[in-house]
Amino acid sequence: MARIHIDLPEKFIFSIDLPVRVSDLNYGNHVGNDSILTLMQEARALFYRSLGFKNEIELDGPIGQVVADAAIVYKSESFFGDELCIEIGLGEFHKYGFDLFYKITNNTTGKETARGKTGIICFDYEKRKMAMVPEVLQKKLDAL
Repeated sequence: MARIHIDLPEKFIFSIDLPVRVSDLNYGNHVGNDSILTLMQEARALFYRSLGFKNEIELDGPIGQVVADAAIVYKSESFFGDELCIEIGLGEFHKYGFDLFYKITNNTTGKETARGKTGIICFDYEKRKMAMVPEVLQKKLDAL
């Protein structure tokens, strides 16, 4: 079986430290695979906030974003009480969206916990269809 490989960008444009909560743990008593995706979403929402946006679905009027695809490669365990650093980098752009990459490092152990990629598509929540990347978002991303 072929394994997924995620090549991270050289530059990261945002970083946030998040604690591992009890609710992030699975029956193995470590961070669950589903929680990694949730932590990536939390970091992405805080990234948009750092750019001055209210949230992911209000980037420019009714234009927001949806995640079209996601991939995660798990590297090491993390446990309750650990602090995770989630770094975000930009990937390929097209007129409807872009890729975001995530490097998750356990600040407590110094080990890489996971890396991820999400394909972001801009979406008009009123028309319920794909939309072009809003100019206001494009300008803010270009400035990073």
